[in-house]
Amino acid sequence: MAAQKRSLIGGVDTHRDTHHAAVIDSTGGLLADAEFPATTTGYADLLAWMRSFGRVTAVGVEGTGSYGAGLARYLTSKKIIVTEVDRPDRRSRRAQGKSDPIDAIAAARATLAGTAMGTPKTRTGPVEAIRALRVARRGAIKARTAALNQMRGLVTAAPEPLRAHLSRVSAAVLVSRCAALTYDPARLHEPAHATAAALIGLARRSPPSPRRSPPSTGR
Repeated sequence: MAAQKRSLIGGVDTHRDTHHAAVIDSTGGLLADAEFPATTTGYADLLAWMRSFGRVTAVGVEGTGSYGAGLARYLTSKKIIVTEVDRPDRRSRRAQGKSDPIDAIAAARATLAGTAMGTPKTRTGPVEAIRALRVARRGAIKARTAALNQMRGLVTAAPEPLRAHLSRVSAAVLVSRCAALTYDPARLHEPAHATAAALIGLARRSPPSPRRSPPSTGR
């Protein structure tokens, strides 16, 4: 009964596959630490383990925008106050050494001391949906830009007939013309055929230019 009435603070050092958790009492004393899988079942086990020591008043979580996002969402859904804890800087990690238990305990004590007061982003709703789409769009733009730069570099040094056919054209025309090229696999030892083969491959890997959706007419 005494353990159930005791207030405690949790701290979690998050990773891709596992999370290391620690619980401390109201004076900062360590009660226990343990490791859990970074899965929905692992999140439930982590919270149940923390609650076995008393009443959880808050949990400090590292990386709520990355590896800790799922755990932060789960704890919030269970009405647990979650604070975002900054990861120790690289200089501190080099000086003290990397230790998951130490980082988890530090996250809990930062939460208890009030030095960790960040509110994790919810990662739900339209804002998160737009963020995911923008990540994909930025990736497509980078991939297309890289492919186009490689294609133009090859065209610059290509044998004359090929260079003349592909020089001074727009990006869209360049991709279209390169995709329509032909080459003889038996003659890849010749620069013209090797260059054509390389340009065809780049053109086929080059995603179409991302376009914005047309504005709604309201009809």
